[in-house]
Amino acid sequence: MSKKDKDNLLLQFRNASRQYSDASIFMHEAIARKAGLSGSDHKYLGLILQHKELTAGNLSKLTGLTTGAVTGLIDRLEKKKLLKRQFTKDDRRKVIIVPNVENSMKLLQPIFSELQEKTASLIHTFSEDEIQTIERYFIEATSIMKETTEKLNNR
Repeated sequence: MSKKDKDNLLLQFRNASRQYSDASIFMHEAIARKAGLSGSDHKYLGLILQHKELTAGNLSKLTGLTTGAVTGLIDRLEKKKLLKRQFTKDDRRKVIIVPNVENSMKLLQPIFSELQEKTASLIHTFSEDEIQTIERYFIEATSIMKETTEKLNNR
């Protein structure tokens, strides 16, 4: 493949990737509105749901949010009964966040079910090798994005 062909292929890939990224943001904003959340609260709830429990400090480190912003996030999600605060016996200043998986699923599952079905149908159209290639791309691209985020947050 010539350099010009590779450059064109890279440009096509970047355009498709940008369109995917934009569509993902717009879709998650729409999902959040439907669920009565802000777009960022919806995404942070998804992150919280990946943990059985975590401290407010851990959430701050994971997200790059200030401790004040984390407190506001916890307040909003707790008010909607999507998580609860627990305080440790040793240090009442230390807040443990426990997601309410049942309430979160009641809220989000109806919104996500059609998307999950369509995504599964799409994935079934790819060969095992294609799926492994796509998965490798997502894993490695995620690593690059995390590295970039860390660099930007530390500046």
